[in-house]
Amino acid sequence: MNLIVSDMKSDLAALLEGFDVPAILVSVDYEILATNHHYRDSFGEIDYRQSPRCFRVSHGYEVPCDQAGESCPLSAARASGSKERVLHIHQTPRGREHVDVEMVPIKAPDGSLKYFVELLKPVPIASAEISSADMVGSSPAFNIMLEHITRVGPTDASVLLLGESGTGKELAAIAIHRASARSDHAIVTLECSGLTETLFESELFGHVKGAFTGAGFNSPGLVAAADGGTLFLDEIGDVPLAMQVKLLRLIETGTYRPVGSQEVKRADFRLICATHKDLFDMVRQGSFREDLYYRINVFPIHMPSLQERNTDIPVLAKSMLQKLDKSGRCVITESAVKALQSHRFHGNIRELRNILARAMVLSNTHVIDGKVISQCLAIDGAAHHEDEVALPDIRTNEALYLQRLLAACDNDKEKAASVAGISVRSLYRKLES
Repeated sequence: MNLIVSDMKSDLAALLEGFDVPAILVSVDYEILATNHHYRDSFGEIDYRQSPRCFRVSHGYEVPCDQAGESCPLSAARASGSKERVLHIHQTPRGREHVDVEMVPIKAPDGSLKYFVELLKPVPIASAEISSADMVGSSPAFNIMLEHITRVGPTDASVLLLGESGTGKELAAIAIHRASARSDHAIVTLECSGLTETLFESELFGHVKGAFTGAGFNSPGLVAAADGGTLFLDEIGDVPLAMQVKLLRLIETGTYRPVGSQEVKRADFRLICATHKDLFDMVRQGSFREDLYYRINVFPIHMPSLQERNTDIPVLAKSMLQKLDKSGRCVITESAVKALQSHRFHGNIRELRNILARAMVLSNTHVIDGKVISQCLAIDGAAHHEDEVALPDIRTNEALYLQRLLAACDNDKEKAASVAGISVRSLYRKLES
């Protein structure tokens, strides 16, 4: 019997080379027994003399993942007797990286669980450390969102991205597209906010020459551009009610007609939608079609706010600063990071980026400290302040803002003009008026 088990182990170790991703053979007590060359290339060699346990090698833990506050795919697979999958952050020679882990149980001839094949697929769309990647983070809320993206990406299911403005919904849509079989084709974005019914239809379906005043040429529209790829409708909650039925028909049949044309065209695309609104509440109020809601809400993904992923702010801020600072000299202190973590970001990632850009202007050196961040936050506080008794007119409000801005900039008019986004000449004119 021992000989049979030994042969089985050797055969399974050899089979690992058949996988095109990093793979390891693990025993029921978490010991790594073998690896394939993809694993060795990505994660390094294993010292088998130390009876290496997967939780120690991958995470540096002294106990299994489920005893260290994380989900453990091996424990889950042992309990269910079937394949399990989870997103983890592993230690690698390059630092901490997101890895999509799939655990496949292997049974002995008597039907008992003897081994597990663990497949480790790196997730290149995100980084757990300071990085130039578009998506950075390692908080539980971020990891849940990222796991959903990695799961739905390879499918063709429609996705609805939900969350506050500025949480990175467009970046998530791009990540889903890149993980799909349609990644060789285009992802086409339509910002639905502010579009009239006529303009929305023309932008989406295209139009023929003479269809309406100003239509001096044929326009194919964004649906045609998305054929074979992905169509991303940002702020879907702002689509005019009268247009929702045409959008529903497009999603259900894949057919549409350009404005002013009788010709029915067909397009094959993957649909991703995003909104910061409560669509279900809009359905109850009658401002959003129920049938359209269930068509687009096949796989909803919640995009966490910065408040929900507060622990990601240090790595986010440092990663953003690397992108903003072309000289590579800017550094951010711990006091600045703490000031950012104590702030309530209504604009989320977009607001964080703006504050860091503003801090680079206000700082007299290449060091961004807590004092500079406090100045940046005070400027927004002054701009957003409202007198509860009487609201001043626009000109008075602007003058108050510029005066507070000048004070925050130590009366440096060039800095104040740069932060306000106007020329120095305009600043002088506004101050004198």
